[in-house]
Amino acid sequence: MSTSDNVFLASDESVARVAEWLAAVLDLQAVADPELKQDERLLRGSARTSEREIGLLVAPNNYGEVDPEPDEISALDSYPIDVNLRLFGRKDERLQLRETQALLDALVAARPEIPMLLVHNLDTLVAAHLPGVGTHTFADLISPDAPDIEAWRPWVIGS
Repeated sequence: MSTSDNVFLASDESVARVAEWLAAVLDLQAVADPELKQDERLLRGSARTSEREIGLLVAPNNYGEVDPEPDEISALDSYPIDVNLRLFGRKDERLQLRETQALLDALVAARPEIPMLLVHNLDTLVAAHLPGVGTHTFADLISPDAPDIEAWRPWVIGS
């Protein structure tokens, strides 16, 4: 089973520009990869919470909808940038999520004016940052999808 952790950003900057400031804030290096699409960037560096390395794929958010039907609304809809984190080495879901939470904390500290979401396996909304309101970690397991909208609406833009 593959584990995926994503931080979605509501930034109007290009993927290239976001990747530049992510690299600077997180002390990561750009990786040239011929497999990348033109609007994707790959970064690599040291993890913040362990001795391992991480990779970040910065790309447009392909999970949100521009004009969703009411039952298809997602917390991800208004967040155009997807930062997918992978922890290199043996799979460890707990360690990877801890690293992604540290990533979110570092990004909020560096760019508190940008709304952000932390989503685990694309099916669990873990935390949300909203400028002027703060960062909220959800105590219950909630989906970023319409059935849980009342739980996440106060913490998500465009909902």
